[in-house]
Amino acid sequence: MTVSEERLAVVRQLMTQANYDALVVPRADEYLGEYLPLHNERLHWLTGFTGSAGMALVLRDKAAIFVDGRYTVQVRSQVPSHLFEYHHLADNPQAQWLAAALPAGSRVACDPRLHSLQWYRDTKNTLADAGVELLLDTDNLIDRCWLDRPEPICNSALLLDEAFTGESSKAKRQRIAAQIRAQGCDAALIFSPDSVSWLLNIRGTDMPQLPVMQSFAILEASEKMTLFVDARRLPEKFYQHVGDDVMVMDEGDSSAAFVAYSKHKVLADAKNAGAWVQMELARNGATLVQGEDPVLLPKACKNSVELAGTRSAHYRDAVAEVRFLAWLDGEVAAGKLHNEAELSDHLLSLRQQGEYFHACSFDTISAAGANGAMCHYNHLNGVPARLAMDSVYLFDSGGQYTDGTTDITRTVAIGDPGSEARRLFTLVLKGHIALARSRFPFGTTGTQLDALARQYLWREGYDYDHGTGHGVGVFLSVHEGPQRISKQHNGVALQPGMIVSNEPGYYREGVFGIRCENLQVVRPSKTSQGETPMLEFETLTLVPFDVRMLDTELMDVEEIDWLNSYHQRVAATIGPLLQGTDQDWLRQATRIVGV
Repeated sequence: MTVSEERLAVVRQLMTQANYDALVVPRADEYLGEYLPLHNERLHWLTGFTGSAGMALVLRDKAAIFVDGRYTVQVRSQVPSHLFEYHHLADNPQAQWLAAALPAGSRVACDPRLHSLQWYRDTKNTLADAGVELLLDTDNLIDRCWLDRPEPICNSALLLDEAFTGESSKAKRQRIAAQIRAQGCDAALIFSPDSVSWLLNIRGTDMPQLPVMQSFAILEASEKMTLFVDARRLPEKFYQHVGDDVMVMDEGDSSAAFVAYSKHKVLADAKNAGAWVQMELARNGATLVQGEDPVLLPKACKNSVELAGTRSAHYRDAVAEVRFLAWLDGEVAAGKLHNEAELSDHLLSLRQQGEYFHACSFDTISAAGANGAMCHYNHLNGVPARLAMDSVYLFDSGGQYTDGTTDITRTVAIGDPGSEARRLFTLVLKGHIALARSRFPFGTTGTQLDALARQYLWREGYDYDHGTGHGVGVFLSVHEGPQRISKQHNGVALQPGMIVSNEPGYYREGVFGIRCENLQVVRPSKTSQGETPMLEFETLTLVPFDVRMLDTELMDVEEIDWLNSYHQRVAATIGPLLQGTDQDWLRQATRIVGV
């Protein structure tokens, strides 16, 4: 019996003892974040899947795993097909799958700490229509089976100076409290740790890639705030930093503390905040008022200090990336074809030399050849592949700096990648350029812009199964809302100060992957004419694209002009920060190209 079979058998034994017919195992923890500490990687423990989005449904006689389009290739290589069916998260709703798979009278268990209130309500209603009951069980069955579960990490957080944030914590709380009052509420549940961290100008160290302090809070209309956190995470001078109107309580005491909000109107986000917290507030007499986290939009619209810091972080990050690319070309020319891990480690070593660097902003995707077809490939999950001549290398990486967060993908030629790879790379880059050059009126959403990046792939019958752009924080989450650029509907208008990625791609299973990603910030258009005020993007990332991957015959004059102008800006900005052969390499990499 394999490890996966043994673990499924133990889980099913506990399900039988509890009289459960199905168990829901999401990739989530009590904060519902994308990045999980090791002790909360329950889905990985059960299935072997290492992706950032997924859910397993375990029945007595079968099981299924649901992942999104980024992981349809990866899941087949990590999760045994004889134990789990494969399904798409969006195309195959899990509640409907359960309703169809279970007879009336069945009992399904879920841990309410690991789901949003909206998910719980929708799933409960869908199952009820099929005569199936959804039960709450905080005595998580996976935790009971996971005998060698890692110990939780609980480190002291960092206090972030106003020189980096541009606004004091007290001023932020005053702004958000005014919003709470404007919505006729007495308080708001600030559930997301990155919202709490932004609001308090504090950063966590438990998970370096996601520098948030694991916690949640309730901010009152009076500007008083109760922070629910393990006190071991609080650094010295915390109270001097945040002020006297912040009270700290242990997360374990939160249910009892909710009594204080009896008969209070509490603004809470049913879609993104945890079911257990909201149900406990309601059980203790609070009236839940549906509304988005009031921190999200202010946090997304960066102020001038945050944007200045972000630009500086991108300069340092570009130096590391250019030095890496110059080194890589030299190694390939010398016949040294490194493996994915060696490449990733070398890039990290270069980033670590930059001022204010803390950690990568996510696990570096270092993907040689066919591995690039797995959008979120991780070389740490197996034996790292080695570069091969006449192939394509994709690397997606970023850094967490005290003054900013970076995220960049470059796809480069190792030898001659072939005409087909160049054709597809050019179609992807054309979409990237179209989005980067776009101007749009106030009120435009990312969903309305998404087709700009896909249009050239669509014309040839191609597409990619992920969003075109996500929001990015400042020394916070590299994946930040509420804005995004995606085919999936998003009603949040792009506003000045919002940072988003621009990352169209193409993935041919078993052959190669292509992605061209820069970060860009929304700003008022400097050259717009006419009657309607316009917005545009300022590109923050300053690293050349590999012109060896281009088929310039597929590009028009305006696209070539944009690329040359961008490369001239890269050379002028980053060139003086380099020396010797690195500077020579950049000069060659940013050479003028023509149609």
